[in-house]
Parts: sequence; C-alpha cells; structure tokens
Amino acid sequence: MQNYYELAQSVKISDDKKHILLDADQSLSLIGKGRSAYVFRIHSTNKALKVFFPDHTHTAKVEAEIYKTVQAIDYYPTLYDAGVNYLVIDHIEGNTLFECLTLGIPITEKNIEEIDHALQLARKEGLNPSDIHLRNIFITSEMKVKIIDVARFKQVKSCNQWHDLKSAFHLLYSKSFFPKKIPGFILNSIAAIYKKRFLPI
Repeated sequence: MQNYYELAQSVKISDDKKHILLDADQSLSLIGKGRSAYVFRIHSTNKALKVFFPDHTHTAKVEAEIYKTVQAIDYYPTLYDAGVNYLVIDHIEGNTLFECLTLGIPITEKNIEEIDHALQLARKEGLNPSDIHLRNIFITSEMKVKIIDVARFKQVKSCNQWHDLKSAFHLLYSKSFFPKKIPGFILNSIAAIYKKRFLPI
C-alpha cells in the first residue's frame, strides 16, 4: 500500500465550485463528502483519509492542529498523519446521530451526557466547540461517543447548535409520544429551517 501522502495525492478534485471527484487510488473507498473535503476508508485498515478541496487546504491545517489538541481525549479520533491537504484519522464503526434517527436506533440520555462531557473537555483545552450537528457525532458499535469534523472548534463567536439539539432531545425526542424514527428528508428540512433562524428552540 502507498503511504498516506501518496494516497492523498492520488485523489484528484476539480478546482472549481463543484468540487467533482475525478480520481482516487483503488485502495480508497469513498465514504462521504462534506463542505470542505472528501473522506475515504483506506482498505484493510481502520483508518480514514480526509482530502480537502483545493480551495479549503487552510482548513486541513486548522483541523490538524485541533485534533492534536484533543489527542488525549478519548471522545475524538486519533490523528495519524496530516499534510497540506489531508488528514488521516480513525475510521469510526457506528452511526451518526443523523443515521440513528433515520434508522430508529435509540439515542439515550447517557449519550447526551457523554457528548456534553466531550465538549466540556475540549473547552478545558482552550477550544470553543462549534458547528456541532447530527452528522459529526457518532455512536460507535461499542455504544461510545466520538466527535469528528472539529475544524470550527477555534472560532471565537458563540455557537448554540449543540445547546439547541440538546433542548430538542429533552423537550421532544425523550418523550414517549415522539417518534424515534424520522425520515431523512424531514431532518434535512428542519436543518434548513434552523439555519435560516426560523426555528428557535
């Protein structure tokens, strides 16, 4: 297998606003695309390669620094390598909170408490956890919490996303009458409305 740098360089992304994936080494399996990067599972390993879009390489440096800051905290992935446009971290076996909701997998009060604790530990390291949403929090196959996509943990402004998600959990989701399985299009619609600040919680 090629080294991490070579694998990252094998990933070709169009240098425009569409960020089309043009090519990647055969030892990489695409598992996700975000606002700033593609994420691949490296075959025969428990590691994930995150390759940033050409116009988001600055985010790679910021996120690598933040992962280094939280390396001693078990709630965040281990950082194995980092370069100008890539990171190598743990591949997490489990489901995001978004997937838990769409699949009907229960989210427990203990999960919420663990997420709170993970974010508090990051704050003790001088970070400001921000942009916490359903797709960057995992419940692993061992029922542990893992938080990814930490690039915005250094922003200065206050972010209420996790506070609002936690409020929604206690006010709605935790109630016996509330459905525990929610279609993805409904969750996406709620997120779009929330981003426009039309849905105060």
